[in-house]
Amino acid sequence: MKLLAYRLREDDPKKCTALALKRHGLLKIVGKVSQIPKWAIVLNPEAEKQLTPSDAQLAKTNGLVVLDISWKGSTTIFHKIKRGVHRRLPPLLAANPVNYGSLEKLSSAEAIAAALIIFGELELAEKVLSKFKWGQQFLCLNEESLSKAR
Repeated sequence: MKLLAYRLREDDPKKCTALALKRHGLLKIVGKVSQIPKWAIVLNPEAEKQLTPSDAQLAKTNGLVVLDISWKGSTTIFHKIKRGVHRRLPPLLAANPVNYGSLEKLSSAEAIAAALIIFGELELAEKVLSKFKWGQQFLCLNEESLSKAR
């Protein structure tokens, strides 16, 4: 499955999980909305519909995109991105050090891993999370929520 991040460069590059995943060859960064595939699944916390396992085929065919945007005041940008098929994740707790324990303030890596788990792509999700010290903690915090969403 092709993993992409639409990155606006609003956050600290040292803490950016999308950049870390890019360095490990797991994700491609795009900087223009036009680079998001037309029928890709776009993880958007403001989307009307929640991500379900039935969205997996679209993601496998066209890609899975995370919006790598700072949570500090940028939520207005989410509704402006029209490309792709937008889906939100179920309510999940962050395990990343910046937003630990915060509801729905996931890092890009957490969002991608959650979507992959919902799609049944457990091996790839674990590979994504293995790049971070807190990756296993994310799974522990959200085990019940993610199992319900599958």
